[in-house]
Amino acid sequence: MTIKPNKILLIAGYLLRRAAGGGNAIDRNPLARLGSTCPASGRGELRCKAGLFLTAFAWGLLISPVWSQEVAAPEADREIKKADVLDWVDGLNASSRARRTESEKKLIEAGPDVLKWLPESGDRLSIETVERLDRIREKLTKIRTKNESKLEFSQIRLGKISNLGEALEAISRDSGVEFEHDADESIAVSPIPTPLPFWHALDFVLDAAKLDINFYGGDENTLKLIARAKGRPSRVDSAAYAGVYRIEPTAVTARRNLNQPDLSGLNVAVKISWQPTTTPIGLIIPVPQLSGRLSDSSRLKPQTTSDKIDVATNSDLAMSEFYLPMQLPADQPKTIKSLSGVVRAMLPGKRQTFELALSETAASKTIDAMTVTVEAVRKNGPLHEIRVGVELKNADRSLESHRQWIFENAVHVLRKDGSRADHLGYETYRQTSSGVGIGYLFDLGDTVGESTLIYKSPTAVIQNEVSFVIQDIPMP
Repeated sequence: MTIKPNKILLIAGYLLRRAAGGGNAIDRNPLARLGSTCPASGRGELRCKAGLFLTAFAWGLLISPVWSQEVAAPEADREIKKADVLDWVDGLNASSRARRTESEKKLIEAGPDVLKWLPESGDRLSIETVERLDRIREKLTKIRTKNESKLEFSQIRLGKISNLGEALEAISRDSGVEFEHDADESIAVSPIPTPLPFWHALDFVLDAAKLDINFYGGDENTLKLIARAKGRPSRVDSAAYAGVYRIEPTAVTARRNLNQPDLSGLNVAVKISWQPTTTPIGLIIPVPQLSGRLSDSSRLKPQTTSDKIDVATNSDLAMSEFYLPMQLPADQPKTIKSLSGVVRAMLPGKRQTFELALSETAASKTIDAMTVTVEAVRKNGPLHEIRVGVELKNADRSLESHRQWIFENAVHVLRKDGSRADHLGYETYRQTSSGVGIGYLFDLGDTVGESTLIYKSPTAVIQNEVSFVIQDIPMP
């Protein structure tokens, strides 16, 4: 901690004044009274003053951190209250431009917690206030989504485990991912003193228990664990960990076309996995950014036939497979020492719940960057069609070709008696760059006017890019 000289003098004066019976007040001019208890003149006076000052100086150093905390709490640590937020919102419409700018700055600095108190844009707000509120919401939503993503991909703590059952329980506790298996949970697993990312921690446990994953046997929240095939290499040693992803090469194939050398190539098959419960949107591998180094020290270059690899993602399957197209090496190296690239995607934020009364005309609700509206409720034979419009501000690529995530959002109707009606199918009736219109079919009978539509969805997405390096890949 850096202690300013004037603070030390204030504390010194405070101590001297208390010692002389002068009360609890901080002495603002300690030097003037520093030697009031010393002899009036001579060398003894100088020695006394010097001794008192050094003593006070030392005590000032010791209590300065405590004193500074008692005098005033930092503004950043002060709890933000609704009254503060409303006062800053009023400041957005102040006559002074400086106050309007300062109010906007304070709302952003206060953090995402103020979002729940921001007013909706309406006719009573000025155009500039609406624009400032939109900027504030956009920035705070991005901050909250990033924070939520970090929490979603939390570190796994395995410091107090001793067997497979305890290890899987710890991973479920920290990630929300469940496991289905028939393995003996008493299998010994050594604890790890430091937290690890989800995939690294799980691979460590699976290696210890000689288990593997059957991705086709689980679901959005569950991974199916199976016995490991004979000869299967260590999961930890064969994988690369990049952000929320686990990347593992599964096969290498080389082809040499004698008549058309340009068609020769080397394909590295790759399996990429992400943490279940959070499916990336629009996952892309840029081909020009692939590069490698071979065991004979020569470079491994990508093919130039395409600019990117679009990787399919699905919420029910926490992995996808593709291959990296590389040029065929001139010689016959034994291994690819390293193969690096970049993974680009959008990651969804926290899933929120929209509750919309079907009795209301054009019922609508906005959370973060997403607005959900019941655009129509109409009879369709014995069923009811509920038309739902979903709009997402700053959608970027999330609603372009990679919009499957929005069709996978959970939708149901809650009847007045508390029973639930799931939809029987849907049809898209509108698609734009910022939203979609989806008609859901329900069997609601005469209860439709007393029911509530429940729609669950991530309400924001963030751009995400991470680099990866795969090492020591055997060549065919």
